[in-house]
Amino acid sequence: MEHDPPEVPIGDTIDLHSFAPSDILSLVDEYLLAASQAGFSDVRVIHGRGKGVQRASIQRLLGTHPLVERFWDAPESHLGATVIRLRRHGPDV
Repeated sequence: MEHDPPEVPIGDTIDLHSFAPSDILSLVDEYLLAASQAGFSDVRVIHGRGKGVQRASIQRLLGTHPLVERFWDAPESHLGATVIRLRRHGPDV
């Protein structure tokens, strides 16, 4: 018997710690689309602090992403997170 994966509710924050590093960029891309469609204007991606590799690759993606108006490091530096302001869009995005 085949089961569909559980649907994860889209909130204003996603924590990437439990995901494989190779999946992170596609996951963030999908998350931004879902968060935009859900009507969020600001979202937070928790990538961790570490050496900054995940942060750098995520912020490179954000710099060219069509749904991203701007982004900045979250003020809670202990989280290792980036805050993203999504572009306003029409109902057909």
